[in-house]
Amino acid sequence: MFRTIKRKFIGDKAFYKAVLALVIPLIIQQGITSFVSLLDNIMVGALGTASISAVAIVNQLMMVFNLTIFGAISGVAIFGAQFFGKGDMENFRFTFRFKMILSIIASVLGILVFVFFGGNLINMFLHESEGSAEEIKATYDFAMNYMYIMLVGLIPFAIVQAYGSTLRETGETVAPMVASVIAILTNLVLNYLFMFGIFHWGVVGAALATVISRYIEMVYVVLHAHRHKYKYNFIIGAYKSLYVPMHLIKKIAITGFPLLLNETLWSMGMTAINQSYSLRGLEAVAAVNMNATAWQIFCIIMMAMGSAVAIIVGQHLGAGEIEKAKDVDNKLIFLTVVLHIGIGIIFIAASPFIPLLYNVEPTVRSLATSLMIINGASLPIHAFVHVVYFTIRSGGKTMITFFFDCVYTWCVPVVLASVLCNFTTLSLPYVYFAVQFIDIVKTVIGIFMLKSGFWAKNIIDDDNKKEVKTNG
Repeated sequence: MFRTIKRKFIGDKAFYKAVLALVIPLIIQQGITSFVSLLDNIMVGALGTASISAVAIVNQLMMVFNLTIFGAISGVAIFGAQFFGKGDMENFRFTFRFKMILSIIASVLGILVFVFFGGNLINMFLHESEGSAEEIKATYDFAMNYMYIMLVGLIPFAIVQAYGSTLRETGETVAPMVASVIAILTNLVLNYLFMFGIFHWGVVGAALATVISRYIEMVYVVLHAHRHKYKYNFIIGAYKSLYVPMHLIKKIAITGFPLLLNETLWSMGMTAINQSYSLRGLEAVAAVNMNATAWQIFCIIMMAMGSAVAIIVGQHLGAGEIEKAKDVDNKLIFLTVVLHIGIGIIFIAASPFIPLLYNVEPTVRSLATSLMIINGASLPIHAFVHVVYFTIRSGGKTMITFFFDCVYTWCVPVVLASVLCNFTTLSLPYVYFAVQFIDIVKTVIGIFMLKSGFWAKNIIDDDNKKEVKTNG
């Protein structure tokens, strides 16, 4: 029995070597991003609770845009990974072109939404009954100033996602990592200069630093790809026209639209949950933000493993190696969960010390520590759910991922958070515990879906067969 379990869940040296080669650059990139995000937060936190709450609110709203871009690109990336695995460079090039078109359109729409509705969205998180009128007004003003500057960085962010996603589908993870590191270090230096050094621009300085770093990241990624066009063949002729075959657009739309809708609605669901938490006051907003920033640091491996599943499993499926894809997926999931049991314990141990880095009230620090302990305990659950999501997505089952991720989020944790915050007097830690651990239900659903194996499909060959039958 032990040998059977070992064979199913534990890989050989070659397997782990291949996984490490793929995920280490992703871990470094995400790790530096998360660490500098923590430093950003600490710098903003030095300005006071109103400033950190304002930045937290805008970033929560911006997350909806970021994940919409991610969803739009990810729907195309399912095909990109499989086309690359098959060696079909022409269609791979079309997927890149389509990503760029979607990214620009989504960016323009995002800017318009924030310009016309940003103030109303920010007000949803501000409740006068929980804080003084002066604090509420200060937080609103900080948030509006921060938001308007951040809008300038939406388009370069989207372009980087399109290029970075396509490069990663080829197995190139180092270049996006280097671009990210350069941008992050730039952001860190400019943050200090704009907020505490030469200038004292507060949250406006933080926004300017972020926007400038995004343009630097975009320039690096684009120049790198085009300077190595013979290594990355998809770049050659990518901008000769905007043409993308209609039959491919239809395939991507059918498979990818549920994913786009999922990411958009899921991020809106998370925003709704945080809006419910905000009913507990500005201290709750600040504590949730501190907890979320720390969570990003302890989730870097989880994010990298999700990308590994999407790339490795997707390439095996594209090559028609269905059983190999299932085998690799089992091992990747097992590795992810085991790692995050240990990471969760480390998170819990660090939770009393991380809030000490912030210049906030002791009550906010205590609240943040409680949330971090809960997050550390629930981390293995969320790690499992995360890689299951990418597993199902890799086989093009995006409608199932829509129900698994988005519909579940709106029907369970969003409703639970709203009910507990609006109709009970439970303190934030108790509400947060209930919302985090309700995903045990999602874990059970995920186990059944993995066992069924329905997700393991080669969507590009299946589509080709359908076309042949139709034409015949």
